[in-house]
Amino acid sequence: MSEDPPPEVPLDFAREWVEFADPADSDHIIRGDLTWLSSAWTCIFGRGCAGVVEGRADDGCCNHGAFFSDEEDMARVTTAVEQLTDDDWQLAHVGRGDWTEEDSAYDDTGEGSLRTRIVDGACIFHNRPGFPGGMGCALHRMALRTGVHPLTTKPAVCWQVPVRLEQQHVERPDGTKVLRTDIGEFDRRAWGAGGHGLHWWCTGSPVAHVSPEPLVVTYEAELVELIGRPAYDELRRMTELRLDQGLVAPHPASPKPVPVELHRRRPG
Repeated sequence: MSEDPPPEVPLDFAREWVEFADPADSDHIIRGDLTWLSSAWTCIFGRGCAGVVEGRADDGCCNHGAFFSDEEDMARVTTAVEQLTDDDWQLAHVGRGDWTEEDSAYDDTGEGSLRTRIVDGACIFHNRPGFPGGMGCALHRMALRTGVHPLTTKPAVCWQVPVRLEQQHVERPDGTKVLRTDIGEFDRRAWGAGGHGLHWWCTGSPVAHVSPEPLVVTYEAELVELIGRPAYDELRRMTELRLDQGLVAPHPASPKPVPVELHRRRPG
């Protein structure tokens, strides 16, 4: 019998949000979940991650393949795949030229969604234990080897999670319209109904809240990619200011709000 996964906090708890206009675009409103952005979450793949499928902790969250968000996402990953060497990619011998597949779930057009191919229960780019190049994502490994950020080589979902981005056009009471971007936690519910069936999910588990710096700092590159530098700088300033003043609703999975020294970490 397998061991129980590490505990998780309940899905519903108090959160603090901040809302402000994007300094670069007054028609773009940013809403940030300060409770999540100030948390101590960090990826613990290979360091205590229990995996989303029971008995397959070494796969992390790579069991179901990565769905592509759009054609640009697909094109970017295709370019990255062409740069993978056999030392980067354990399954190169079976994957070159055949690394995508159509998911069996169809959308309202009658077409399936394209994702990275699944081989033996995990993504084709997932290097298994014992591979000389190291366990984990081949695209991530190649990025580190070539000195670029992994967000430039991996499918968007792979680097964006566990940050959840939602966008919608909102009409305000005076009839004006703005684009509102919400930046929050990609918890179990963010996966849809299937999220409740995951063996374990890291964002709500204290074992993954062990970073010495807040998420808004450690996920800087990803957040800048999602909302732009001016909006990120303001989001970071406000998150750090809230930490300095004392959060009313800290993340219950974090042992305590991550300490911040504003003179050292506030964007210039």
